[in-house]
Amino acid sequence: LDLYHQMVVIRKVEESAAELYQQGKIGGFLHLYIGQEGVAVGVCSSLRPDDFVFSTHRSHGHYLAKGGDVAALVAEVFCRESGCSRGWGGSMHVCDESVGLPGSSAIVAGTIPLAVGAALAFATRSEDRVAAAFFGDGATNEGVFYESLNLAALRRLPVVFVCENNLYSTHLPVEKCLADTDISRKGSLFNMPAEKVDGNDVLAVAKAAHRAVDRARSGGGPTLLECLTYRWRGHVGPNFDVEKGLRSRAELDSWMQRCPI
Repeated sequence: LDLYHQMVVIRKVEESAAELYQQGKIGGFLHLYIGQEGVAVGVCSSLRPDDFVFSTHRSHGHYLAKGGDVAALVAEVFCRESGCSRGWGGSMHVCDESVGLPGSSAIVAGTIPLAVGAALAFATRSEDRVAAAFFGDGATNEGVFYESLNLAALRRLPVVFVCENNLYSTHLPVEKCLADTDISRKGSLFNMPAEKVDGNDVLAVAKAAHRAVDRARSGGGPTLLECLTYRWRGHVGPNFDVEKGLRSRAELDSWMQRCPI
């Protein structure tokens, strides 16, 4: 019930943000998490308050799942000083170290090495803490993704790599930008445990995350989780990208029927 409640809160906040954006009351860019709630909630259910999560431009769900305050997030989206990032971050750079989310970045794959660095610090200080990095399928095109996996595996660092594979890198289908679309298999390149899980099944995500976090916390090293999911709205903004011909209505409808909530 707690997981369900968290997903509903994220959905309602995001739907409200979409409506306000359409009314012109929110400026700049808005990357919505609608449809992917099961990943953030499932992963964060296994993390403690002092564990770190590093997020992306699509950070609202991660922040709320990690224990962030709804009012502080809304204020941040409006760039108000009362926001969780004091109004400096806006929608794409949500951060709040008090809940264990020290940073988000719109740079693709930009926060993956930061999570590894945090995990290295935890290990060096013998702290019982875990770092988790959320990133999209497009981030697995970047060299720093492989460098991060290599160092984490080499040093057996307490980090969990969470790929939210929503099948699109901005507007490009995953099969058009990855020679091998089986992202979970990339963990084996570094002798790292990996799992592919239904990202719209919050209980399946929670169980996989629990195994990964327990492994990291007990000195077993990193894990790569590939969570298959789908964003309902466009890459940016409240529209659905169907009207632009970037994806089909049938594909969107089929994933909406698999709603994590």
